[in-house]
Amino acid sequence: MKNGTLLAALDLGSNSFRLEIGRLDNGQIHRTEYLKETVRQGNGLDAERMLSQEAMQRGWDCLARFAERLAGFERHQVRAVATQTLREARNRQEFLDRAAEILGFHVDVIPGREEARLIYQGVAQLLPQSDERRLVVDIGGRSTELILGQGYEAETTESYRVGSVSWSMHYFPDGLLTPETFRVAEIAAKAVLDEAISIYRPSQWDTAYGASGTVGAVADVLNAAGWPKDTIDRHGLNWIMEQLLKAGHVDKLRLEGIKDDRRLVIGGGISILYALFDLLGIEQMQAADGALRHGVLYDLVQREQVHTDLRAATVNRLAEKFDTDAAQMARVQSTATLLYGQLQHPAGVPTDGDVEFEQAQRKLAWAAQLHEIGSHISHSDYHRHGAYILENAHAPGFSLPELHRLSQLVLGHRGKLRKLEIDLLDPGFIHQLLALRLSVILCHARRDPEVAGLQLAASPAQKQKFVLSCPDGWADAYPQSAHLLREEVAAWQKTPWTLLVTGV
Repeated sequence: MKNGTLLAALDLGSNSFRLEIGRLDNGQIHRTEYLKETVRQGNGLDAERMLSQEAMQRGWDCLARFAERLAGFERHQVRAVATQTLREARNRQEFLDRAAEILGFHVDVIPGREEARLIYQGVAQLLPQSDERRLVVDIGGRSTELILGQGYEAETTESYRVGSVSWSMHYFPDGLLTPETFRVAEIAAKAVLDEAISIYRPSQWDTAYGASGTVGAVADVLNAAGWPKDTIDRHGLNWIMEQLLKAGHVDKLRLEGIKDDRRLVIGGGISILYALFDLLGIEQMQAADGALRHGVLYDLVQREQVHTDLRAATVNRLAEKFDTDAAQMARVQSTATLLYGQLQHPAGVPTDGDVEFEQAQRKLAWAAQLHEIGSHISHSDYHRHGAYILENAHAPGFSLPELHRLSQLVLGHRGKLRKLEIDLLDPGFIHQLLALRLSVILCHARRDPEVAGLQLAASPAQKQKFVLSCPDGWADAYPQSAHLLREEVAAWQKTPWTLLVTGV
């Protein structure tokens, strides 16, 4: 990625939506613009985990305003991520589909541990480099992330379902700030966070940092009251608690440094912060400048390069863990990418600089690399086992939609196509799937296939039709492959797509 490139990260949080725009300069990203709106989308999630129309509309309205600022940005320059509220929402797809239309960019719902990793990345990038062992805490609207790391490396990541918005809604619904409400809220937070005690104990870290949200708000209040900048200690927490109890209600709370949007969720946030200080033995915490959105920006840069894309390392780790056949993986991978390249560029047009093609081909290669991981469980229905593994794997670097798409490619690389949960009208997915299925067929003998003269193309005359052309004599030389290709033609007849194989 070239110096001077503008990059944008959108963080669709439970309390606020944020847009960070920065310019790349020799590996560093310098802010050019920052927008934040309090959306309180987490308030719109009911007991059935359904997001209200009002909450979705607030989000869409905010994104419409952000979209105006993003006019002219290309897809590889922007990444939007959504966190706990949309992880939980059963009707999230309705929100996401409309959000993509408004923004012009896809929104990735990221797993909790991936959110934690990106938070650490954002914090680490904006801290001076050192060998200190770091504990990073981010109390969000509906989740709290805890990370242990050193340098730029997040070593232990976890996400807990406890946040300032959800806790304030549940334990401070009327805005009352009393000793009893705080006591109950803190006990409840400790019950959720209790398992963190053994993992994040003080012997595991040297310095505690807090990212954005509640920690930033508390640090601002303490700084305005005379405490050292960006520093939170137990004495300061006790002082803030005294002010909250004196006010008795959020409407009567008058603290310099606290913003209106934060006042409404301060009860839940403080309760969780108290719980963390007690459970993890924290005496002092530093408020960090970096946050999730900064991690997303730096991750955008890393994703552009194969050697720095964490997803590639994750795929390699999974392939090794499930003991895949490396030679077969390489055959299928090579054949699939060859066929996909023919399909996307039939005239052999150079692909250098075609970012979308390169990224799609890379994801297809990952599917080829992992298509047999289910064999580690059982050879029978191994494609189903592989899809299940991917849907439930801890896969650093991947969003939930990316993992689901990868799992669907693995699930669909053999057998019937109607079992797929993904939209069979999506050309991008279908092109990847067809290339993968054909490559598995051509490599069925587990030796290098003869692909010279094979040509895969989309029919110029008929939409949703593909033609695989085989050279003269190929079917006679490879009768089993020809038989499998004829069966593949029949499999596609039960979908909106058509496959024609000539020469067999």
